Formats: sequence, structure tokens, C-alpha cells
Amino acid sequence: MFKKSVLCVALFAPLSTLAATDISPSGNEDLRAIREQIRQLKENYEQRIQQLEQRLQQAETNSKNAESTAAQAEATAQQANRPTASSEGAFNPAISLILEGTYGQLQQDPAIPTTGFAMSPPNNTGYTKGFSLGESEISIAANIDPQFRGIGTFSLEPTGGISVENGFVQTSALGNGLNLKFGRFFSGLGYLNEQHSHTWDFVDQPLVYRVLWDNQLADDGVQLKWLAPTDMFVEIGGELGRGRGFPGTDKNQNGSGAEALFAHIGDDVGIENSWRAGVSLHETKRENALSNAVNSLGIPSSSLTNTFNGDTHTSGLDFIWKYSPNGNIRERYLKVQGEYFRRTESGQLTYGNAGPTDNYAVTQSGWYLQSVYQFMPTWRTGLRYDRLDPGNASIGGTIAVTDNNLINNYAFNPSRVTWMTDYNPSEFTRLRLQLAHDNSRQGLPDNQLFLQYIMSMGAHGAHQY
Repeated sequence: MFKKSVLCVALFAPLSTLAATDISPSGNEDLRAIREQIRQLKENYEQRIQQLEQRLQQAETNSKNAESTAAQAEATAQQANRPTASSEGAFNPAISLILEGTYGQLQQDPAIPTTGFAMSPPNNTGYTKGFSLGESEISIAANIDPQFRGIGTFSLEPTGGISVENGFVQTSALGNGLNLKFGRFFSGLGYLNEQHSHTWDFVDQPLVYRVLWDNQLADDGVQLKWLAPTDMFVEIGGELGRGRGFPGTDKNQNGSGAEALFAHIGDDVGIENSWRAGVSLHETKRENALSNAVNSLGIPSSSLTNTFNGDTHTSGLDFIWKYSPNGNIRERYLKVQGEYFRRTESGQLTYGNAGPTDNYAVTQSGWYLQSVYQFMPTWRTGLRYDRLDPGNASIGGTIAVTDNNLINNYAFNPSRVTWMTDYNPSEFTRLRLQLAHDNSRQGLPDNQLFLQYIMSMGAHGAHQY
């Protein structure tokens, strides 16, 4: 009976009471084991709770640090884009200098115009005989504030002096794929027109750019582009300009003197191929546009000048395709590109210094096709073919009787074949050899040789596709 009472007390009494109870040694061992298990459980739970609390505190600390770092980064970025009145260095502009020089070995005078295009600028080849400093340029670009970015490009003229090639501001925060540019800039029509001369694959522009755009169309005005939110590249743009660039006329008037529309699409085909295609339209008016009268070979007369007033409409198509094995353009690549332009002019022509005035209309066109192959990381070679159609001018009877040779169809289509190879030891240096057979002037074929260097110093923005 006594043993049963002791067992009941052991089961229901507090552990402290059991510890004080005088029981057998085996019972004491059991109690000590139970107490030890309870103690270990309490310690384990306390350790786990402490670990969880520490992890929670660490997570809260990391979160606060991340928020603080993000806020500091945003403040730093805003401060970097914000101009400071006391320091020009706050703008941190990217400044670059492009040095470009050429040696030309020519058989004919480059001032002789292309046959059938007497209404084009007379000396617009862009090169001379012998040594010359080409279109070297200084470029400055920087963010003005979070809303705008400014770019200025200044051309160092070979004869001395500096001219503003580009000087424009563009938005950086319009959103919805919109970008607004205003100032002086190269038009977005075609493919080559927006590219500066140091990025050309050949020493000179194609013939169609020479006779229709005076090598490159630049204007003072405003441009709006829209980039569609699609996987395929889709870009649409429009421009309003002063009309200062050929074929326009720089005149003192309100409103715009030239308009342009263009659209481009493009895409990748796997990792090795990509392409881009475009269409463009340009319209302007020519007022008192002067050109030298020509003889039957298209050679101008220095003593006889024609004056044209009328409308000019130009439409164009452009395409480029690029291929690079395994998508590695640093090793090898091949690109093929071409453009076609067609221009219609109609208005009134005054023949000679004080000659008769009558109707004049002509449709002229031209195209080129070129291919460039980089066969080694530092070596490229390229081939280009140019061809023009001077059209058949419709001229009023009073002028036609005076001179049947005035910009009529000479039954001659100007053309040219050009080959080049260049060495590029780095992205800042290019040395080029170019050979061409120029048959753009009737009866005056010209075998041409050019040596060119292009050196880039300083920070320079990436080039377009």
C-alpha cells in the first residue's frame, strides 16, 4: 500500500517535491533523465527562437539598406543630370575629335559635274587632287537635364574655318516610343544620309547622293520619330525644315521650306542574320536656284547661268542585310546594302543671264548597290556599283530652240565601279585604299586612286545600325 502511494505522488506531485522525496536510487535516475530532457528541450527552443529573431532583424536591416542605396543612386543620377550654375564640369560632356585626311590621284578635274545633272551643285565630289584634309570634326554631347540631351558637331573645313554640321537637342523622357529632335541635323531619309563621313564604308558618297542631295541632306528644323512597341523594329518619322539643304533654297520666310517623311522596319533572322528596309519622301521648293548652262558634253559654261523656280519631289527606297557567322561580328561579317531615289522637278526656267523663260520639267533617278566583307578582325574589303538616269527634260519651245543641249537626255547613263580595302587595328583607327573607275561624265572616264586615314580621339557615341 505504501508503494502505491509513493507512485501516485511521483506521478502527480511537482518535480521539485519529487526531488525532495526520499525514494530508491533507480527512481532518482529516471527523474534526473526526465529533467535533463526537459532542460535540453527548453535550451533548443530558446536557441531556435533566438536564431529566428536574429534572421528577422538581419532581413529588416538589409531591406532598409537596400532602400537607402536605391534612394542614394536615384539622387546621384538626378544630380548628375542636373546642371550646376557654378561649374561647367557638372555637364560632364563627351568630347571627341575625328581626324580625316585623303590623298587623291585623279585623271580628270573633280569640278566637272555629272553629265545630265547640270541643275546639281557643280563641285560636289567631296574630294580634290593631291593631299587634303578631309571632313575632320569635333563633337560634343551631354545630357542637359533629365528631359533633354544636346549634341554639337563642328566640321573643320580643309580651307580653314569651322562650320556647324550638326547642332541639336533631343528629348529623353517623352515616353511611348516618341523622340523629338530640333536644331540642325542630318535628315532621317534613306540609309546613308544620317551617317557622318567617318563611318562611311568608302571614301565618298554614291553618285545618287552626290547629284540629288549634294552628298548629304542637312536642314534646320524639327524631327519627330516614333518607335513601335513591337518585337519587330518599326520606326516612323517626319521632319519640317527651313529648306537650306540642297535641293531646297535657304530663304527668309515664315513657316517651313521643306518636309520629309520616312519609315523603317527591320528584324533578326536567327542569331546570324538581320535586315532593315525603308521608304522616304522629301518635298521642297527651289527659288532662284542657279546652275551653269552646259554644252553637248554637259560641261558647264562659266559665263552662262540658268535660273530655276519650281517644286521638287523625291522618293526613295533603302535596304540593308547583315550576316555574321554565329553572330560574332568582331571576327567576320558580310553586309549588302542599296538605295534608290527618284526626283521630279517642275517649274519655270530662265535660260542664260537674261534669256527666255519657259516651262521646265524632268524626272531623274539613281541607285547604288554595295557589299562589304570583313574577312579578318582587322581587315575589310568592299565593292560598290553606282548608276544614274538623267531622264529626258521637257522644256518650253522658246528655250529648246535656243539650246537643244539644255539638260536633255544625252543617251548616256553615268556609272561608276569602286573597290576598297581598309585596315582597322582598333575601333579608333582606319587606313583605307580605294580604286574607282568613274564613268559619270560623258567622254571623260576617270581612273581614281585614294589613300585615306581616319583617327578618332575621345568619347564618341555608338553608330546606328
